[in-house]
Amino acid sequence: MPTITYTRFIKFLQDEINLSQDSIAMAQKTVDQNLGLMPVVLWQYGLVDLDQLNKIYEWLETA
Repeated sequence: MPTITYTRFIKFLQDEINLSQDSIAMAQKTVDQNLGLMPVVLWQYGLVDLDQLNKIYEWLETA
C-alpha cells in the first residue's frame, strides 16, 4: 500500500507538473516507489524539464 506522502507526490505530479497517468505508471515501474529516484527517472525519460525537476525537488523537501 502506498504511503500518504507517496500518494500526495503522485497527485502533485498530476496536478502541478501535468504528467499523464501513463507517464507516471512508466516511471513507477522503474523506481518501485523510491521517491528519491523517481524525479531523476522522469527527467531521464524526458517527461519533465529542468524547471519541473527543480519544482519536484522543492516539493519533496517540504513534504
